[in-house]
Amino acid sequence: MVTFRDMQSSDKALLVQYLNNPNVTKYLSSRIPRPYSYSDAEWWVTTGSKVGIVKAITYKNEFVGVIGVTPGEHENSRSAEIGYWLCESCWGNGIATVTVETMTNNIFTNTDIIRLFAPIFSTNVASINVIKKCGYKLEGVNEKAIYKDGKYMDSHLYAKINT
Repeated sequence: MVTFRDMQSSDKALLVQYLNNPNVTKYLSSRIPRPYSYSDAEWWVTTGSKVGIVKAITYKNEFVGVIGVTPGEHENSRSAEIGYWLCESCWGNGIATVTVETMTNNIFTNTDIIRLFAPIFSTNVASINVIKKCGYKLEGVNEKAIYKDGKYMDSHLYAKINT
């Protein structure tokens, strides 16, 4: 069973383990330090995870990843970016789909946000499949919008509107 909760001090060791896996961080923002240290995890648990709506993802009562929603400001305040990651051992068994679907429903039910969007690296086929399964639609492709690890990639912008 997939559940959400606030980040906890006990998550730090697994944060360090998961975020030092290059397969996990391959499609994440370069804002995430590499290598990822225990002090980075401390900052995330105490400070970083308090910005926007950020939840630890648990599966079978174990911390396995993070999902977050960052609301826009001013005239963009009814729109928000959704992002998520899972530890590699949880890939391919539907946890990401359940996570995104549940968070999307929670946001649309419990906030005044009516539009969620997800910019996704063009080569991140698994995440594109997850977001499409959850009813997000492709709004556009930003060519060579991403430069990471010495490579240019397109960014695919998916969004879902609360009707």
